[in-house]
Order: sequence, then structure tokens, then C-alpha cells
Amino acid sequence: MTTLSPSTAVKVNPATDPLQLIDVDHVRFYVGNAKQAAFFYAHCFGFQIEQVADLTTGTRDASHYLLTQGNIRFVLTSALTPEHPAAMEVAMYGDGVKDVAFTVFDAEKAYERAIKNGAQSAYEPRTIKDASGSVTTAAIRTFGRVVHTFVSRTGAYELTKVKQGATFAPQFRRLAEGCAHEPARGCAPQSGVTSVLSINEHNKKHPCGLKYVDHLVGNVEMGKMNHWVAFYENVLEFSMFKHFDDKDISTEFSALMSKVMSSGNNLIKIPINEPAAGKKKSQVQEYLDWHSNTPGVQHLALRTDDELASIAALRSRGVDFLTLPDAYYESVWNRVNTMLTGHGHQAVKEDHEAIRKLGILVDADDEGYLLQLFTKPLQDRPTLFFEIICRRGSQSFGKGNFKALFEALELEQERRGNL
Repeated sequence: MTTLSPSTAVKVNPATDPLQLIDVDHVRFYVGNAKQAAFFYAHCFGFQIEQVADLTTGTRDASHYLLTQGNIRFVLTSALTPEHPAAMEVAMYGDGVKDVAFTVFDAEKAYERAIKNGAQSAYEPRTIKDASGSVTTAAIRTFGRVVHTFVSRTGAYELTKVKQGATFAPQFRRLAEGCAHEPARGCAPQSGVTSVLSINEHNKKHPCGLKYVDHLVGNVEMGKMNHWVAFYENVLEFSMFKHFDDKDISTEFSALMSKVMSSGNNLIKIPINEPAAGKKKSQVQEYLDWHSNTPGVQHLALRTDDELASIAALRSRGVDFLTLPDAYYESVWNRVNTMLTGHGHQAVKEDHEAIRKLGILVDADDEGYLLQLFTKPLQDRPTLFFEIICRRGSQSFGKGNFKALFEALELEQERRGNL
């Protein structure tokens, strides 16, 4: 999923287009322990542990941590009761993405339009509010376990204010504020607040430079890619941006096919992958095998303006990335720079040797080039991972790197016994 930078203006008419998507409101993860997961993403990826909704704020069934970096908002949710949906889903799938939520002008109207277009409801419109404002949400089901929530906000909860540090929603509180009763009762700071403030301060002084969600990839079963392409075309009124077949994305052993769906204003892009026949298992099939044979989000691509600085910072924090063979760099510069100069663009400006040492992938198309690198799975199950991407004009997805990337992935699959 690709989002425009926060400064990009979008001219829309919400009265005639209720499915106009403004931004990625947030990405919600279901996790086994939100507090511990928050520290993982803060320590390894530089996120601010900003707000929480839990027992201290009146939420009795689940705990929710809001993490922010640039225009990225992650909500980590863990169940406090066996009945909460996160309890069963974590048992079945492990930690992973449950909800990709979109900011819209009117969540109820967006939901009604999607349902009219053929969507299946995840839940009907609901509004939570207090004296400061309101947040209205409604959700539809998409591939596998994933839902899309439409979010509209008023008052102090408007997204522009949330981006500036305002409270995310009623029942959330900033971690720096400690427990909800402190001002009235003189409570001591809640346990853990000091350590949260410490890691947040460290991350402010040592940023990782992640700006916003660039795109988000869904893995579906063999033969189902076109079904979900039709879903995004008909229900959310997206169009197909790019198509890669098994000749584009393959090695000697495995292959997959992918179609990239884009919202009407090109704000949101979602590639949908399905496995293709090969001698051995593709990475998509491995994902499905370890995800209870249920489609879901394979990876989030997070945008940076400085790939080298971000990758160096993340490596210093212990993030594990895929390893490329040295032979990759023997041919990449001729391929990439020939493409760039052939279309009137300047050659890659970043230091070539630094790119090699950091293990970064490089690709180019007729619009420019990109730098990208993929983490190894973020949990023990070989499912969710991140991509760190920097675009210098190119709006593609690294087609020239597919073979090298898949060979690196296959080495990891073989080590796990899943190839």
C-alpha cells in the first residue's frame, strides 16, 4: 500500500465520492503481549510508544498501544479476556496485521457504499465520543483474516491533530501522563512509564527516519488473486496499477504472481500475491502454511528519504535483514545506470560501496530508481516482515531485484526446512 507524503494535498469531493481515501489512519496488529511488542518495535525500529488504552483507562477486554513514527501509526492490540477476537487469532496465526484502517470523510457513508458494492461487513458503524470530539468507525472484510476499517474523526480527534500529538481516540492516554488518576489522587507514576520515556527520548535523539507506509502486500491462496483483484475493483473502486506473472517473479525453484491494486487517486496501493507452480514451495505458500492456510498481510513497506541512514540505524539496533550474494553487485550498477541514463535520469547518487556494505537492493525504471531491503520474519513464524524503501522517482516495486530477492528468501526457507 502506498501513501502520499503527509504534505501532499488531495482535492476531493466527499459528497459524491464516499470512498475517497484520505490517509492510512492506522495499521492494527493483533499480538500476544502489546506491552512487550511495543518495546520490540520501539527498540528495533525507532517507534515512539506514544499512547495506551488499557485497564487504567477503562478498556476491560483488550490492551491497545499506539506507536508512531513520521506519518506511521501502529496500534498493537492484545486480548485481556478469552472472548476477545485477538485471543483466538494470535493462537491461530501468531502476531500479525489484523486491520488496515483508512481515514475517510464519513465512515458511515463509506461503509454503506462498500456494502452496496458487495462487501461483507466486519462490523456496522459505531461512534465513541466525549466532550473533546468523536471517532466513528465501520469495517468490511477483505482477504483472509484482514479487515479494512473506515475512520472519520471530529474535534480534538481529527487526524491532523492526532499527527501533532493529540489523543488518538477516547479512552487512550499518553504514556507520559501516567495513570488516569494521578492529577486527582497524586498517584506515583505508573510502572513502566519511566522506561517508556527513556526509550522514546533515545529514539528522538537517534531517529531511524521511517516516514510513512509505502505499500502493503497481501498473500492469498493459489487461484484467488483475480478474485481479490475484482474485490478491490468493485467494492473499493480501485484499479490495477501493475501486473507481474510467474515469468517476472521466479527462480529455478519457486514462483508467484502479483497484481498491484491502486485507489482512484493513487493514494493507496496494495499488491496481491498468489503462489505459482514451481519445483518447490514459494514464499507465499510458506506464509500460508504457517498462517493456518489463511490469507493475510505478508509485509509492510515503510518509506524513508535516506535508505542508507535508515538501514544503518536499523542494523545497529539488531534488525535482521536478508543477505544478498556479493555477485549481485557485480551486475547491478550496469543494469540500473543504463536504464536511468537511457531515460534521461541521473545515475544512482548514493555511495555504491556503502550500498554494498549495507546489503541494499537497487532497481530502476523509466521514472527513476529505488533502494530497498527486506527484514527477516519479525516473529518466530515465517510470516510478517517489513520492507524499508526509498524512492528516487521510481514508482515500481523492484522488478529487477525479484530473482536475487527470491533466491535470498529461498536460502532462508531452506534453513527453516520449508522450501
